[in-house]
Amino acid sequence: MEDKKEQIIQTVISKAWEDAEFRKELLVNPVEAIERLTGVEVIVPEGKELVIVDQTDKSKVYVNIPSEPEIDNIELTEDQLEAIAGGGQMMWKDLAESMFPALKDCIKI
Repeated sequence: MEDKKEQIIQTVISKAWEDAEFRKELLVNPVEAIERLTGVEVIVPEGKELVIVDQTDKSKVYVNIPSEPEIDNIELTEDQLEAIAGGGQMMWKDLAESMFPALKDCIKI
């Protein structure tokens, strides 16, 4: 099922790259645009909104500021527990590497 979802996302992204009109529609009405293109139902959780951001301008570096994790609902791996017990920052490192790879490439130390 996850593979199918990834294929759907790839289809949406490819179409947005190729078709400026679809990209505009996707930005304004993302649920309807995705449903019409793929034929699958998109269910956004109650109280949430699906936001699509056009990041196709190659002259810009985009950084997404994610919502704060709900720490009470996080299950840590043994490695993460050991890192925290030792004062480590493994969770933040993993988050930074996954969410901000473009920014990481821009930082020169």
